[in-house]
Amino acid sequence: MKSKANLKAGSVMDLATKEVITMPPTTTIMNALKLMLNHNFRRIPIADAGTNRIEGIISATDLVNFFGGGEKYRIVQERYNNNLPAAVNEEVEKIMEKNVITIEYTDSWEDALELMLEKGVGGCPVVDRENKVIGIITERDMLKFLAKRTELDGFAADYMTKGVLTVKPDVSIEEAMKLMISKKIRRLPIIDDGILIGLVTIREILRYFGKGEAFKMLVTGNIKDALNKPVSTILSNPELLVYKEPLTFNLDVRISKVVEAMLDKNYGVALILNDERLEGIITEKDMMKFLYSKT
Repeated sequence: MKSKANLKAGSVMDLATKEVITMPPTTTIMNALKLMLNHNFRRIPIADAGTNRIEGIISATDLVNFFGGGEKYRIVQERYNNNLPAAVNEEVEKIMEKNVITIEYTDSWEDALELMLEKGVGGCPVVDRENKVIGIITERDMLKFLAKRTELDGFAADYMTKGVLTVKPDVSIEEAMKLMISKKIRRLPIIDDGILIGLVTIREILRYFGKGEAFKMLVTGNIKDALNKPVSTILSNPELLVYKEPLTFNLDVRISKVVEAMLDKNYGVALILNDERLEGIITEKDMMKFLYSKT
């Protein structure tokens, strides 16, 4: 068995972000929301404040689940009698994912990518042999790396996912949240009479609770009013939009241009259109899978 001194960092550390922000499990849900929004994070590792050993992870999806999208809202119902403004002061430990998928710092980037694909996660904390958080690796990191070493060919239509789940602009924000959580999707195109009018993601929903009308109502207590508003409310507020304009392409565009634009604009998704009508969607995970299959 190798001694700790002889262990070398694997190639995963060449791609991982090493300056990682973590939170202790005693952080309130409201403070977790603020931290995630301030740094534009999709996930934050939860670690012991003294040792920095991993204890869990909180994602934007977990927070939306808690705010009314899924089963984690039961905490609000059962412990706080549906009083969400009071419930946001609960500790993040109550809603974090405790079975964290982690990568050891001695692993290769291939090990990390295969694990992320197998477990269906968009990012993993990197830990040392004492389970201390020393980095984080995401789909975006992988896509940037793979795009540089793999030649792309073909058209967007060849790679897109068809049959995209969509909603109309008058669907309530609560309904949109529940749909995203139940179907395990992070992005929801908004369609009116067959025409794409916008895109709402998990992070827009999060901004709505942290910066929009829902945040004000968390203070006043009228949160149900915020949940009942149409999803078009989010689209009409530029401050809430992660993507000011959805990244769209025609069916016959080269896939290399799609990936180049996603990386250049820091977008996690591209929508594929045919005469303004949505035909499919391409995500970072889709491209990561494809590029890895070509290595």
